Amino acid sequence: MSAASIETTLELWASELRAAKARLRPLFTQERVAASAGLFLDGLLGPERRKTGWMRAEAAGDPGPWRQQAILGRGRWEADALRDVVRDYALETLADADGVLVIDETGFLKQGKASCGVGRQYTGSAGKITNCQIGVFMAYVSQHGHALIDRALYLPKDWTRDPARLLAAHVPEEVEFATKPRLALDMTERAIAAGVPFSWVVGDTVYGTGEVEMALRRAGKGYVLGTAATQPFNAWINKPLISGTAEQIAHSLGASAWQRLSAGEGTKGARLYDWVYLELADLEAEEFNEALSGLWTRGLLIRRNLADGALAYFSTWCPAGISIETLVAVEGSRWTIEDAFETAKTELGLDHNETRSWHGWHRHVSLVMLAFAVLARVRQHANQVSPPKTLPRLPRTTRPAPGSRSGSRLSSVGRSRKSAASRCAWPSGASDPPTSSPGQPGDARTRPPRNAHT
Repeated sequence: MSAASIETTLELWASELRAAKARLRPLFTQERVAASAGLFLDGLLGPERRKTGWMRAEAAGDPGPWRQQAILGRGRWEADALRDVVRDYALETLADADGVLVIDETGFLKQGKASCGVGRQYTGSAGKITNCQIGVFMAYVSQHGHALIDRALYLPKDWTRDPARLLAAHVPEEVEFATKPRLALDMTERAIAAGVPFSWVVGDTVYGTGEVEMALRRAGKGYVLGTAATQPFNAWINKPLISGTAEQIAHSLGASAWQRLSAGEGTKGARLYDWVYLELADLEAEEFNEALSGLWTRGLLIRRNLADGALAYFSTWCPAGISIETLVAVEGSRWTIEDAFETAKTELGLDHNETRSWHGWHRHVSLVMLAFAVLARVRQHANQVSPPKTLPRLPRTTRPAPGSRSGSRLSSVGRSRKSAASRCAWPSGASDPPTSSPGQPGDARTRPPRNAHT
């Protein structure tokens, strides 16, 4: 693919920045505050390695960080309104009926106890249990690229049981304890209510819960969700006899059952693993939603690492007849959110938030999401200048005709998208006090093996 010229790319940057700032304007009642928010966005996309208030202020020509801090702290505007703006702005370029929603979490290393949601928790950013905040995120992935479209700060139980602590961090009264799968389900429901076009939901073991699975079945959406090795599986309704935990089933399989397939292109080429897909049951969609029809299959997808033989397990739900190649491609799209975390942390200051409040965290993260969406749109528009002869497409969970067992074979994903920042880099040129220095590099490089990440 031939890239757009430098002149064309610079014009795209200018156009997209104007468009993004225009989307910001209605969120603020005063022009000067909207202008400061635009300068905040400039700072996130600028060449400074640290996106602190002082650094952003220096880039904006301000004598101090007070205006930049006010955007996150003293200003009166809704972070959730910006979240919706980011989603709609990104989807104008990325929307596709074959889209995939990818759910994952990332950590924000902190010092002290005052930052909202902070506590000793496991995070892949450090590879251990440490003092940090945890954010749950949703990425949208399609053949056109990927972007972060939703987020939520996880509050541990010891926070939600401490009214004084919640008040000090300005946590809204209606916020209660919610598990990470519950936060993910809330995001999925928001996406459906907003009319986001997608066919699949992907997540690791944390999010492969019965509550999430049943909600997606009722919504008529396919999924590939990580599951524990100890999770029991059984086949029924005219399927070969399969019974036992996911791990027991995997070890009972012969060598001929495995297929070597790529989950997409990584930084070192094709990400090859050995895979097995086992169909467990065919069920009518109307059992979960009377408005739906057609035969859907519940299954178990198993991945084996070529280097050490480590296994990962995924519970699946899809229209009957879907191929293993399609399911592998869908699972492989989960890599994109790791790429998004790394890009957002190393290039856009995702973990450079200096505020302690609930509102400060959500405002900062939402502005970073907008900056990432700018990257994604510039990259996609630049690629359209000289489009390739063929574009790989993400699979669609097209429902088969009622009574049909074969269904429509779905196209598989060709290549995973590389980082928007690495493909189209930016050309060079609050009452809340600071609480800590920026965190560590993105999770993509530091996350230890988990059951679904092995």
